[in-house]
Amino acid sequence: MNIHEYQAKDLFEQYDIPCPKGVAVQNEDDLPDAVSRISTPLIVVKSQIHAGGRGKGTFTDGFKGGVKLARTAEEAIGYGKQMLGNTLVTAQTGPAGRKVQTIYVTEGCGIKKEYYLAVLLDRATSRPVIVASTEGGVEIEEVAKKTPDKITKVYIDPAIGLADFQIRQILFKLGLNKQEGKNAASLIRNLYRMFWETDASMVEVNPLISTPDDEILALDAKVSFDDNALYRHPEILALRDLNEEDSKEIEASKVDLNYIALDGNIACLVNGAGLAMSTMDIIKHFGGSPANFLDVGGGASREQVIAAFKIILTNENVKGIFVNIFGGIMDCNVIAMGIVDAVKDVGLSLPLVVRLEGNNVEAGKATLATSGLTIVSGDSMADAARKIVDLVA
Repeated sequence: MNIHEYQAKDLFEQYDIPCPKGVAVQNEDDLPDAVSRISTPLIVVKSQIHAGGRGKGTFTDGFKGGVKLARTAEEAIGYGKQMLGNTLVTAQTGPAGRKVQTIYVTEGCGIKKEYYLAVLLDRATSRPVIVASTEGGVEIEEVAKKTPDKITKVYIDPAIGLADFQIRQILFKLGLNKQEGKNAASLIRNLYRMFWETDASMVEVNPLISTPDDEILALDAKVSFDDNALYRHPEILALRDLNEEDSKEIEASKVDLNYIALDGNIACLVNGAGLAMSTMDIIKHFGGSPANFLDVGGGASREQVIAAFKIILTNENVKGIFVNIFGGIMDCNVIAMGIVDAVKDVGLSLPLVVRLEGNNVEAGKATLATSGLTIVSGDSMADAARKIVDLVA
């Protein structure tokens, strides 16, 4: 789960991570009061969407930049009015963009040097890793590609935690002076503590800045959390902004389905994440394009299968459906009955190819065969994938 910058900054304050003060605004009428609470000569106005590259983005009405610097209150209010309710398109939003429903008005500050700092989970080592670089303010992927030697990674043993010598290693690589190092050490320690205690999957500060007074501040914040741990953090779950999520993914989560929308035209309904990824791969192999990742889990019910079909069909790009089920724990006949009910319920007219294998598969195939519905059976995963690709071609 992702949260907005202003929400991340609230968490930063709770963990004593220094950052510029700011005020979040959802209504134009609140802009003058919000701006009046900023005491610095420079005022920063930031669009709040779950996507990077806001500063380089363009609004659909032609207004450029989702992050603006204002030198007067009137200018800041004007920028806020331009952004609120407008749709911002960045490299990460795609051409549809995202509607800006919140802006964040913050203090401006002098910048002596920009850095990059993040804490995230390294899946290769199953350990948290702190990533730091002297090249802040730009995309870390570009730094990794062009100047990988400027990136420092420190892996942390979760049983021991972040050690002092590891903090010193980071400070040395960043080339900070004594006072900057002292301030940065405290920030790094608290940033890791926040990452660990909130079950975050990533806490990114880009840029982390040093000021002319040798302060170290988190100028920006990008934070995401492990969905599987949110039950332990109701206060963080309350920060979820459904306006920033795909409506199909929201509906899927309500019935415990794992759904991710993609750009293709062949919908997939599969049990198991590994099989789901293999299914998408084999569709691509035969020249098709998957419209989604949809994992119904190891013990899906008929109700979940029906719900899955309804969610799939809300995507207007879908031209066919591929159901690929391996019944280990799951009973293939339960899935088959769910498929039959779903097809009747939604009045499906699109091509449907089903491949069943495993537990009670013969009963499942019989249920499909005697249903009176136009359902194409696949003898194998490859056979079924080839058939659905041909049917939507």
